[in-house]
Amino acid sequence: MKFQGQLLKMKTQFQSPVQYYLTLSGDLIHLNELWNRKITLRHVGYECVNCGSDEPIYSMGFCKKCFFESPYASETILKPELSKAHLGIEERDLEVERQIQMQPHIVYLAYTGDVKVGVTRESQVPTRWIDQGATMALPIARTNNRYEAGVIEVLLKKYITDKTNWRKMLQDIPPSEIDLMAYRDDVWDKIPEEIRGSRIDAQLLDIHYPYTPPHKIQSFNLTKKPEYQGVLKGIKGQYLCFENGDVFNIRRHEGFRIELDL
Repeated sequence: MKFQGQLLKMKTQFQSPVQYYLTLSGDLIHLNELWNRKITLRHVGYECVNCGSDEPIYSMGFCKKCFFESPYASETILKPELSKAHLGIEERDLEVERQIQMQPHIVYLAYTGDVKVGVTRESQVPTRWIDQGATMALPIARTNNRYEAGVIEVLLKKYITDKTNWRKMLQDIPPSEIDLMAYRDDVWDKIPEEIRGSRIDAQLLDIHYPYTPPHKIQSFNLTKKPEYQGVLKGIKGQYLCFENGDVFNIRRHEGFRIELDL
């Protein structure tokens, strides 16, 4: 069976384990059912996630022009503390920026091989944590907009990283002595009192994946190697893991047009 289309990040359903669906244009392929199946990925072109052009993908699924012009690729996507929509100040497109920034956001702690702090729209819970490959997540604050969440994140980054180390995440080291609630209580005491009112006392979420860590991890991409064939052995975050520890980063390949042979 063969599918072809524009690759987007996998859609997920929060179950135990997480259910994954590969998105190829209008097709959704249930990947959990392909466990131990040989599949072939083949790079056949590009399709920008914003304008649909066949220009090479520059970053985040965008061609170079859209990456520097689209409000969906603006700096505030990665740095919420720079958000200005709440002030009525436009960065690239104020209407779009208001839609993204002027809604409730969650500041959270997660375990992805290390404890990290992050920000996400409340509507993206728990999808954001699944996409990062977190095995535990704990919401610690709720804000009215993206800027306020970004300010809290900046303060907490003095004590906890905001980055995910993809190798550590895929090594799937058990967090045997990690207590996210203790981390929350410890760092929360270190931020200004006027911000503490946004704190929420939420339940810890455990996330299980259809994944067993390989002995060795090595990534490949379809730019250097336009065709890959292997047996699917696991899925975690937005990574496919094949036999021999080969891993494929879906997010890095958003906007690629690929053929999938089953």
